[in-house]
Amino acid sequence: MYVRLDERYRVTLTLNGRERSAYAEPRTQLCDFLRHSLGATGTHVGCEHGVCGACTVMVDGRATRSCLMLAVQVEGRRVETIESLAKEGELNDLQHAFREHHALQCGFCTAGILMSCHEFLGRVTDPSEAEVRDMLSGHLCRCTGYTGIVQAVLAVARARQNNRQEAP
Repeated sequence: MYVRLDERYRVTLTLNGRERSAYAEPRTQLCDFLRHSLGATGTHVGCEHGVCGACTVMVDGRATRSCLMLAVQVEGRRVETIESLAKEGELNDLQHAFREHHALQCGFCTAGILMSCHEFLGRVTDPSEAEVRDMLSGHLCRCTGYTGIVQAVLAVARARQNNRQEAP
């Protein structure tokens, strides 16, 4: 298929549980499409090279750097942004833990870190501190020493395990 770079294409996806559509040029990064075309401004753009992790979103259940993906690549796919974590205006357990453990400073990179932690805890239910630190190594934050983030993730993992054990 021949694609013209100066044309715009309709992209339809499921964003945070709702079907959404907008037009994008073939070279439009997913992060820009989410922010400017769909209004999902919680996705932040940092380095635009996939290094810092600030733009991390979930694509079909996997943490993905949205600056390294084109908008046209999410046609028909499921995308979750930071806006998907809170339900009915209530922070989820991971967001609460970040607040309780002072796991954020300026907040610029927090959305991407939360999305990676969300995906990680969905895969690893009983992580070690070393596993959490390894997962976080894909994120650059200039404001924090990561200690609060590690504590928050471990606290959520423990609480979720306790809830599973107490469930009938």
